[in-house]
Amino acid sequence: MRCIYCNCAESKVVDSRSTDDGTVIRRRRMCVECGRRFTTYEKIEEVPFVVIKRNGSRQTFSTSKILAGIKKACEKRPIPIELQHKVADDVVRELLSTVDDQEVESSVIGEYVMRHLKELDEVAYVRFACVHRQFKDINTFMDELKVLLKEQDETK
Repeated sequence: MRCIYCNCAESKVVDSRSTDDGTVIRRRRMCVECGRRFTTYEKIEEVPFVVIKRNGSRQTFSTSKILAGIKKACEKRPIPIELQHKVADDVVRELLSTVDDQEVESSVIGEYVMRHLKELDEVAYVRFACVHRQFKDINTFMDELKVLLKEQDETK
């Protein structure tokens, strides 16, 4: 690892710690040339998915897009940002463990997000479902609410 101060190619690791969630390792390094310290982070390289959109176009998978949709659905709801990030991380983890191909349809990702949001907050779930399922009118919206109410009654 090159020193950020003198560009020397050699450094030694002084301290290593993993982050709270265990997905990243933080390393404190010291340059053997100038003796200054700097920090590096090591994480697993994500396998790039290609997302097939509804219109057939393809885009590179982006966790930030999932998080943006979750944040929009949770807007003005009492859901801490940490929980929103956890939902996004859980969806990505689920995708990595269940999708065999390098391509995944956006509808599959949306269904995973909806399932996690349904457990977290029903209002956020309905907001996300409105966009994901492209409700055309109030009747389709009401149909989704009826399903949600029926499931709620069954759990009681």
